Amino acid sequence: MTIIRPYVVGDKYACLALFDSNVPDFFDPTERDLFVEFLDQPAGHYFCIDQDGQIVGCGGFAREARGQARFTWGMVDQARHGDGLGRLLTEHRLQEIAKAGDYSEADLSTTPRIAPFFEKFGFVETGREKDGFAPGMDKVRMIKPL
Repeated sequence: MTIIRPYVVGDKYACLALFDSNVPDFFDPTERDLFVEFLDQPAGHYFCIDQDGQIVGCGGFAREARGQARFTWGMVDQARHGDGLGRLLTEHRLQEIAKAGDYSEADLSTTPRIAPFFEKFGFVETGREKDGFAPGMDKVRMIKPL
């Protein structure tokens, strides 16, 4: 059974394992310390995809200074890419943002490789930064009006 539930501190090492499974294709190793800091004190709302007691994905959103909902640290176990879990997590975050009722748009930063995935949900590119995440890993900024 697959459920999405709020993150709890006991999920930290399972979430770090998800991160590690996505290095170097989707995250740079230098980002790991930032993710550890985030997991120790998650900003906003953070969720885990729990599949039969195993954490197979995580991600959330937080309020930006301009009142936007910013997607935070979304990932799925690399061995599960293509299973629909990324879609499930994205839909869940967008539903939770809509339920809150006080956001006019959602934004995120991702890589050029992942940007087409988010375009399917109505996100549009607003800018690119060469080496924005790390050398050789460009950052694509995207936004979705709500």
